[in-house]
Amino acid sequence: MPTPYSPSIRRRRLSSELRRLRSEAGLTLVEAAKQAELSKSNLGKMEQAESKSVPTSALDKLLDLYEVNDPSTREAMHSLARDAKQRGWWSRYKDVLPQMLPDFEAEACAFRTYHAQVVPGMLQTPAYADAVFRANKVRNDDEIAQRVAARVARQGILNEVNPPSYQAIIDEAALRRVVGSEKVMREQLQHLINMASRHNVDIFVLPFTAGAHPATEGTFIVMDFPDIRDSSIAYLENPATSLYLEECDQIRMFNDMFGNAQGCSLTPVQSLSFIERILDELEE
Repeated sequence: MPTPYSPSIRRRRLSSELRRLRSEAGLTLVEAAKQAELSKSNLGKMEQAESKSVPTSALDKLLDLYEVNDPSTREAMHSLARDAKQRGWWSRYKDVLPQMLPDFEAEACAFRTYHAQVVPGMLQTPAYADAVFRANKVRNDDEIAQRVAARVARQGILNEVNPPSYQAIIDEAALRRVVGSEKVMREQLQHLINMASRHNVDIFVLPFTAGAHPATEGTFIVMDFPDIRDSSIAYLENPATSLYLEECDQIRMFNDMFGNAQGCSLTPVQSLSFIERILDELEE
């Protein structure tokens, strides 16, 4: 049986943008196809990442229809279309197409993540997130407030009726480092304890006693998707840019890294007790 066609991240991103733009224009699929002089079937395939190519002329018609006039945004869309067959990418589009990671998070059915320095964003309290964003000393209050609000909104996927599974390995350093203040940290640790009680959330503490471990080189997130055509994505981030990987050997490497680091970690039950002890120490 042939392997199902798996669209690249670029093609999935392009289709997501086309759906968003049409929705913002207040048009149905039939209306947009008619006005852009495309067939409903072709536009539907473009929006579902089922079309292996999006012709330049068709994309221009859609961008004109949706009144996308910014040259940078139009070029980013065309770049996505040109490079749609390539797999994995640096997020050089992030300034003009900012919703990349949240879009993938919203579609994911499973997360596996390792965090060494701070608590994972999906598990952060607003006060803790605020302190993390203030740490670079260059953001103003308005930008920080926007970032915190966006982070809290993204966390909503864990509260859905059928939420994704979320497995997080958290280094002991992230639990002991006081971020913001002791009050903020106590609230954060209690939040982790509360989140650990959810059926879809598993927290594994990687203690100092584990020594060097397979994930020593840094933080990463692996996301799986319910549609078998959509390959898993490994996501890495640094202050300058982000990296999305989806080749089978790359995903296998990160899955192995996560599994081996998980083997060095405490079990969820042991991890819960460990976090409770750290919280007790702070309260004393």
